[in-house]
Amino acid sequence: MAHIQDGKAALKSEINGFTGKVIRDFRKNKLVYLMVLPVVVYYIIFHYGPMYGLQIAFKDYSPGLGFLKSPWVGFKHFTDFFQSIFFLRVFRNTILLSVYDLIFGFPAPIILALLLNELRSIRFKRVVQTVSYIPYFISAVVICGMIKDFTLSDGLINDVIVLFGGERSPILQEAGKFRSIFVSSNIWQGVGWGSVIYIAALAGIDQEIYQAAIIDGAGRFRRIWHVSIPGILPTVIILLILSIGHLLSVSFEKIILLYNPSIYETADVISSYVYRKGIQQFNFSFSSAIGFFNSVLNFILLVMANYLSKKFSETSLW
Repeated sequence: MAHIQDGKAALKSEINGFTGKVIRDFRKNKLVYLMVLPVVVYYIIFHYGPMYGLQIAFKDYSPGLGFLKSPWVGFKHFTDFFQSIFFLRVFRNTILLSVYDLIFGFPAPIILALLLNELRSIRFKRVVQTVSYIPYFISAVVICGMIKDFTLSDGLINDVIVLFGGERSPILQEAGKFRSIFVSSNIWQGVGWGSVIYIAALAGIDQEIYQAAIIDGAGRFRRIWHVSIPGILPTVIILLILSIGHLLSVSFEKIILLYNPSIYETADVISSYVYRKGIQQFNFSFSSAIGFFNSVLNFILLVMANYLSKKFSETSLW
């Protein structure tokens, strides 16, 4: 009994010491805590708070009965989704669009940053940066409206196709062309803004390393390969892990604004299927189950990517 009481007293002493340390740190850095407060409140309200509603994925939810009184159905909605005739289609489309976007979209900002880093004209560099940033600040509605106009039978893209001897066609109505349109428009919209972090990482590389490489006779491409890329590699790995962590979260807004029944075969993804089931058909429990399944897959991919990065390199999120 004496040992137990001594252990409790030691634990209580540690807790009091930790509490006192936190209070002292808060008093010392209260302005810093005040600055971070809006971010904490945002995550509590919009990220952690809604987790309470995840229980409807395991219930036959009715707004009239509410969260607590709706009957439990277990994994019924998950089973219905896996056995649905649309499961393979939406899962395949989600995987393909995500992988294509990762393969072609992820390296694009890195390449742009490396190219901008080699420019000697500061004025031209700023012009290129500004022009490449602008699409990121255009709303998804406007971007999708532009894509629809450009892909009409009498649109700009068809004018170019005819110029080179091709025939006009309603491009956005053809299922086989949707993935190319989606991925290429994502690259165009995000390549400039995505390069900002890499440009900042390149600016942090010691210029003496470049000078040493020049003295050793390294040309421009060798300096890029042996100095620039290794210098930004930790940043690349961290952003790659984060990209893989939301790999299956395909751009919901663009899908909804661009797709139509004629291209569901290649355009319908998990997020758009959740939208149709939850918002249009009011099947809240079923759509919550699908969204929960998608989030679990993203979490698994994040953990796996971080594990592999930690195993084969010195960079990881945790």
